[in-house]
Amino acid sequence: MPLLPPPPADRDDCVDWVRTHLGHLACDDVAASPVRGGQSAADTALATLDLTGYAAKRNEVLPRTRRGATRLSPYIRHGLLPLPAVWAAAADAPPRDRAKFRDELLWQEYARHLYARVGAANAQPLRFEAPVPATPWTREPWPEEMACMAATTQELHEDGWLVNQTRMWLASQYSVRAGGDWREGAVEMYRHLLDGSAAANRLGWQWAVGTGTGKVYGFSRWQVEKRAPGLCRSCALRTACPVQEWPDAETGPRVEPPAGLAGGPSGPGGDLQGPATVETTGEPDTVWLTAESLGDTDPALLAHPDLPAVFVLDEPLLARLRLSGKRLVFLSETLAELGVEVRRGDPVEELRGRRLAVTHAPVPGFARRARSLDVVETHPWPWLRRPGSGSLRSFSAWAR
Repeated sequence: MPLLPPPPADRDDCVDWVRTHLGHLACDDVAASPVRGGQSAADTALATLDLTGYAAKRNEVLPRTRRGATRLSPYIRHGLLPLPAVWAAAADAPPRDRAKFRDELLWQEYARHLYARVGAANAQPLRFEAPVPATPWTREPWPEEMACMAATTQELHEDGWLVNQTRMWLASQYSVRAGGDWREGAVEMYRHLLDGSAAANRLGWQWAVGTGTGKVYGFSRWQVEKRAPGLCRSCALRTACPVQEWPDAETGPRVEPPAGLAGGPSGPGGDLQGPATVETTGEPDTVWLTAESLGDTDPALLAHPDLPAVFVLDEPLLARLRLSGKRLVFLSETLAELGVEVRRGDPVEELRGRRLAVTHAPVPGFARRARSLDVVETHPWPWLRRPGSGSLRSFSAWAR
């Protein structure tokens, strides 16, 4: 399978590189997001972080100048900004804003803990069945004629990023009101979000549709008028709004939770916490970088600055996921700055015969591949809170 030429640093050239080498794996035309990939962009975003007013403004949608969301999440998702570093950067923020921002960081950590505990079972209802609308929905789940849905899906597809408020709008509209399968909606959002992850994305949908909490998030016109003033006035359905009232769906019956959700060291995901200290069985000759940890502070990379580093674009996985071109450009911009060897194919085949040093990644795919490779040195994942064996049924109880 091919060793690819290095992704170029120039943005337009990088887009062309993705079209040439990865375009057949994308779900849309390859283009760049306004959010640039790479460590320098991540470092700038963190260095200029201003959380003043974050608690009050984080859910504002329009106009964009009112928004208080930070857009750090794509860099957090790929390990360019580890959660402990982002947590520390908030130290001098106003107390209320610091507390709310750190609460959001804890949500990211909780999602990772949950995924590490139950693995792919987080794609099944955690505590309750999905809601069934009492009133049948006869339109598309995200109708283009609704200005709120058109604006939000356009931003999702063009920018690859959304504030949390509009993510909840899309999830609730898709499943709570329209009755669509929440997993299908989550996949569509995952394809386009630069910060899309099986951990955080699935948990966010489970929270919004009530399968994880027992309480649905009810999207209605009220939220649009509050968070995006003026949007409803531009809507073709402004006098016949299909979301004028609160949705009438209620959470479904309880389900048997996945093994490990209520407590214990692991469930279907296996023991994905990783080592607490560096585990070594031999001398590595290569640093293996994963999509979870592409920052220049990756522990394995820092420990072996003189060894070649390699990243494998998992072609079989990407062929199934069909990510947006924007996600692939963001990833390629990050690889361009790292200056690592880039390959495309099955990671097990591409890395066979190398003695690998790697940073543990708390995802099932990493554990499965690592078992088939010659991993001689594993570095701990930089947890904000190292996982324990307590219950993960409730974020609020876990956070305490």
